[in-house]
Parts: sequence; C-alpha cells; structure tokens
Amino acid sequence: MSTVGKLLPVTSRRLVQAAGAHNVSASEKPAEKPDAAAPDPFKSFYYKDLITTPAMGDQRKPVPKTGAPLKFGHTYADHMVDVDWTDKTGWGKPHLKPLVPFKLHPGAKVLHYAIEIFEGMKAYRGVDNKIRLFRPEENMKRMKSSAKRSALPDFDADECVKIITDQVLLDMDWVPASSTSSLYIRPTLIGTDPTLGVGEAHMAKFFVISGPVGAYYETGFQPVSLLADSKYCRAYSGGVGQYKMGCNYAPTIWVNNIAAKKGCQQVLWLHGKEEQLTEVGTMNIFVYWINKDGEKELCTPPLSSGLILPGVTRNCIIDLAEQWGEFKVTERTVTMNDVRKALKENRLLEMFGAGTACVVSPVGKIVHENPENGKTEELHIPTMESKDNLMQRFYNTLTDIQYGRSGDMPQWTKIIN
Repeated sequence: MSTVGKLLPVTSRRLVQAAGAHNVSASEKPAEKPDAAAPDPFKSFYYKDLITTPAMGDQRKPVPKTGAPLKFGHTYADHMVDVDWTDKTGWGKPHLKPLVPFKLHPGAKVLHYAIEIFEGMKAYRGVDNKIRLFRPEENMKRMKSSAKRSALPDFDADECVKIITDQVLLDMDWVPASSTSSLYIRPTLIGTDPTLGVGEAHMAKFFVISGPVGAYYETGFQPVSLLADSKYCRAYSGGVGQYKMGCNYAPTIWVNNIAAKKGCQQVLWLHGKEEQLTEVGTMNIFVYWINKDGEKELCTPPLSSGLILPGVTRNCIIDLAEQWGEFKVTERTVTMNDVRKALKENRLLEMFGAGTACVVSPVGKIVHENPENGKTEELHIPTMESKDNLMQRFYNTLTDIQYGRSGDMPQWTKIIN
C-alpha cells in the first residue's frame, strides 16, 4: 500500500491540489509587511518556498517488487525537483512534482556547449526500516564547486538537502527494502538559455531525479580487467577533471569500447610521460602494498593535481583507514613503473576502485600498452588473493553504516523518516 497519503501532511506546505485552489483577490489579501531579512533569490532557492504537487492516478508507476532486478538508470521514481534561474530574476520557487519531460529550446547552451554538472548520491532503507541519506552535504559541496567552475548559478547546500529530503520522503516506497539495493539520486544543473555562442549561461535549470538501483555485483565481487594506455587522457592539468561535469564523461565512451575489444571492463586512466595513475573508469583508484620502506601502505593519487574527482567514497575510505591506524595512509602519485616494480618484488597486495555505485571494485588484471617498447603487457593484480582482504573490509564497514547495521560514524548518515 502506498505511503503517500501518510506523507502529505509533512510535505504539503504549499501543496497544489488537483482540483485547484481558492483564488484570493488583491483586495482580500492581507497587507504584506516588508521583510528586511527576506531570502535573496540571487543567492539560492529555498525550502520554505517549496511547492509540492504529488503524482496522481496514471502519473504514478508501479514500484518494483522486492527482489526484482534493478538495472542502473533504467527505472525512475514518481517525482522530480525542478527549479529555474535567470540572471535577471535569480532563482524561482522550487517545485516537487510528478516526473515529466521538460521542454528545451534547440539552441539551449547545454545542448551545444555541454554546460552541465551533476551529482550522484543514494538513500538507503536500513535494517531498522529507517531511510538514510549518506553524506549528502559532501555531494552538495562538490556540486557547488562544479557550478562555480561552469559559471552556473550558486545555491545554498543546506536548502538543497532539505528539498531532496522531501523528495525522498514523497517517494519513500521507491527506496528498496533490500540490504544490497538503494535509491539513486541525481541532482543536475544545466544552462538553458537559447543563445548560440560560447559564453556563460543567462538561464539555467536545477532538477533532481531518482530511481531504485540494485547491487553492483549481483554474484559477489568480480575482479575487473583494466586497459592502461597513456595515449588516452581523461583529464589534464588546469582542466576540469576535479569537477563532476558531463563533458568529462562523453569522451571516455569510445575508449571504453576499445577496452572492451581487448577483454577489459574498465579503463585505467594514466597521465603524462610518467604514466601516473589517476582514476579507474568513473571511480577513484587505491593501491594497497608494502612500500619501499617495508611498511604496509594504502595510497591514492592526490587531489592537488586537479586531475582527480574528490569522491565521497574516497574520503570515507581515507577517514576509516586513518581511524583504524593499522597501516600508513598516503595521498601521493603512483606510476605504472611503481606498479610493475611492486608486482615484481611481490609487494603489491590489492588494487581497487571506489565510488558511489559499487562502494569498492577489485582490480584483477591490467592490460598495459607500454609506450617504452610498444608491447602489450598483462599484469596480474593479486587483489582477490590478499590475506588482508582490505577491500572487503572497507565494503563491509561502509555498507554497515549505510544500512544502519552499525552505529559507527553517525555523522555520515542523515535519517529522514
């Protein structure tokens, strides 16, 4: 049975009824007192202005049954958030409404110059049936940074989280009752003004869609093979690799196809003549090894290069590892030569990617196109044979927090019901 009826008192502070509302003439309206502290629409949209229009009748879709396969990005919940902005009037009122297509002019800047940013976050139904958002403030912090780099309008992160919270509450039936599934949430900001010519957007749209997603690995962890070829570049110094922009992803698709033809599931993105490891697929990369000083060390490339997306899961793994205090934790450059040497000396223990979609993803093999000799090398990475099984420990710890099985790091979750 749907819970929307129970939720209406919570989310309908400006509920638009299907039957329409009583119109009050100007003479009937009470005189409004000037408010010197009124929110500034040029700074943000605001939760207090939220208009909520619940989906009715045919606008509502059947929620997938528990245990049904949930392919990433193929199923959407009933509602979306929609807010428009112009440089003349600032932000309009946010609207939480049924998920519908919206119209864009063929000349909209997003369609021609990729003026677009987005985020990826999740809501989890815990073992206690409570719904949790996982570190949403970190996603909003990163989105604000991406907006600034894209010359898109700023907004208040806390106000945004409040609105997304209402969205998840309205669609709480869509949060899977499963310890391996979740509700994926995609906040997006695009330039919409219909003017050709490279320049900042004078109109924009912020929207949020969501949908249930299943386990990344349905049959348990599966080690991936990576294509490492330095002639393909994901990001460069001074570029936008550290921001979550759509323009970072489109150029990777063709290289992914090349990797697939060589039997690889992902691309290990390298940078420069030294072949620095940067990211793996759309994830951050971690290497766990015994360093040259004989110490066990977990290392990941530094954010200071501007090549690396500051992943929320990346930050969690670093924080947890430092809290455990059992091995050295370092943010530093790692090259393909470092990897080869560590393998040769039996010092490389594990390598894995980290991201919102999968939490962690083990690396089993690297197919390296060596620019020094022009040969293709296959490097076996012993992640799955590691006795420490650090990758699994990170996965268990993080998912225990996300699904309420653990009381550790309570500041990382926001219980919303």
